[in-house]
Amino acid sequence: MFKNIPLSMLRAFEASGRTGSFRNAAEELCLSPSAVSHAIRNLEEHLGTRLFLRSTRRIQLTPEGEALFTHIRRGFDDLRHGMELVSARGPTVLRLHSAPSFAAQWLVPRLARFFTDHPRIDLRLAANTDYARFEADEFDLDIIYGEPKAAGIVVVPLGDELLTPLCAPGMAARIKSPKDLIGLQLIQSESKQIRWPAWLEANGLPVDAPQGARFDRSFLAIAAAADGLGVALESTRLAERELNSGRLVRPLAGKECEIRYNGHYLAYSSAAHQRQTIGVFREWLLAELASDTT
Repeated sequence: MFKNIPLSMLRAFEASGRTGSFRNAAEELCLSPSAVSHAIRNLEEHLGTRLFLRSTRRIQLTPEGEALFTHIRRGFDDLRHGMELVSARGPTVLRLHSAPSFAAQWLVPRLARFFTDHPRIDLRLAANTDYARFEADEFDLDIIYGEPKAAGIVVVPLGDELLTPLCAPGMAARIKSPKDLIGLQLIQSESKQIRWPAWLEANGLPVDAPQGARFDRSFLAIAAAADGLGVALESTRLAERELNSGRLVRPLAGKECEIRYNGHYLAYSSAAHQRQTIGVFREWLLAELASDTT
């Protein structure tokens, strides 16, 4: 039964399931909507099951269609990966997912060097707080905030980060010792593993609820501190550009009990560890981190 199903029929099904429309699938495949609809009906007849629920305005995958779509989409992704690996023409796609603040504050400013050194790698970057789903083959690599615990992945620590009070130069003149932070607006990053109470305790100060704006991303807290809204407890790695430009300073450098920790990790599927592009990016990333002096 299966040897009589042409690849074009499966392609029509995959495009229809992904776009949610026979018309959209037809435009993508340069076919007519009726040709796509006919291909789907032939596939349903071959399999002896209904794959889509149809109405005048929309289509929806049936449970059987959902199950088939998952496997067929993965199969097309595997085919594409295989052809990219052996092709001597055109760029090789590398799909990277990253924690948003790491991507915006540290990674993107360095990508020009990566593109110069590796012009044949077509890097696709997505950034949000969800973990990449390697089992669904959505991404090749993930830069994660916090150590991942999932099975079947390779995890590479990206080194120590210094977590320290940062503020605009005008505010720094008022901060000569850790106790001078008492009464100031302390900007809080709610997604941080280590927050103000831990730093205050480590520096012998009362662990009261800090007063100040709250943000759910480090890059927002860093921007707020640079604009003079208060003192942020942030990673000097993520605030590298602001520190280098002088928009932020470390008012307590050499006067505090420093907190260092492994904040970010590179992760990828152990099944894909031999993929050349993964090794290229991993080595480039580690070399860039090793060259950091912040």
